[in-house]
Amino acid sequence: MPSLQSLRRKIAAFKNTQKITKAMKMVAAAKLKRSQDRILAARPYAHKMRGVLSNLSQRVNRSAYPLLQKREGKKVEILVVTSDRGLCGGFNGNIVRKSAEFVRQCEAQGLKVNLSIVGRKGRDYFRRRTWTIRQEWTGVFDKLSFEHAIDIGGDLTDNFVKGTFDELHVVYNEFKSAIQQRVIVEKLFPVDAAAEFGTAQAEGTTGGSYLYEPDEADLLNVLVPKHFQIQAYRILLESAAAEHGARMAAMDGATRNAGQLITKVTLYYNKTRQAAITKELMDIVGGAEALK
Repeated sequence: MPSLQSLRRKIAAFKNTQKITKAMKMVAAAKLKRSQDRILAARPYAHKMRGVLSNLSQRVNRSAYPLLQKREGKKVEILVVTSDRGLCGGFNGNIVRKSAEFVRQCEAQGLKVNLSIVGRKGRDYFRRRTWTIRQEWTGVFDKLSFEHAIDIGGDLTDNFVKGTFDELHVVYNEFKSAIQQRVIVEKLFPVDAAAEFGTAQAEGTTGGSYLYEPDEADLLNVLVPKHFQIQAYRILLESAAAEHGARMAAMDGATRNAGQLITKVTLYYNKTRQAAITKELMDIVGGAEALK
């Protein structure tokens, strides 16, 4: 039977842990609100960019633009977006499991796979495996800005144009709500106008013509790289909001579990203390009877 002192120490430890998890939940909730506002503001712009690029890509010779060309090569790169910190439930575990599964599927098709990693958790996981990591970015989510998207998007577009890989897929958590995230596997390179942007009718680009100044070709030269920077920024914002939501939910659950443990151990402490008091009283009564 544990001593009363050890039980008191255990209760104090649970209470301290509960204070920490409660504070982390409040911090995550505050960060979630800001991240949610940012992703909700960025989504319409990203979607409209897709619509404009969809319309332009239907009007030009796609073979003249490297980012729009479909290749028959067997080199695939997978961008895995995880967090830099833990204590966010299954956020990172779901990502790395889905990524590993997708890598094995690609290898089963005879494709050569390289990885690009965003976040320390994904980097640490895949460093312990045999897969090749071509590039990694850490500390992105400490102060997430559009400059990070320019850096990541520029590296990926440059390497695609150079022929480092023939296809690029990204695996990330899409933000649905404060308590719900969805793991997404999305193809970024090469651009498929029908699959990536939807048909012209779906995007509402039929039923009228547009006049572009300058012409469509000049606009595409600027918009195609810009599009991937915007999509990289959207993906980072999605992941950041999803991470804060997952951490808030995880810390809420940890706080409630700590409260349950405190109640359980306190009850056991009271029972043990009462048993010790009763035993002492019985010893006193027994000694008094022996002196008569």
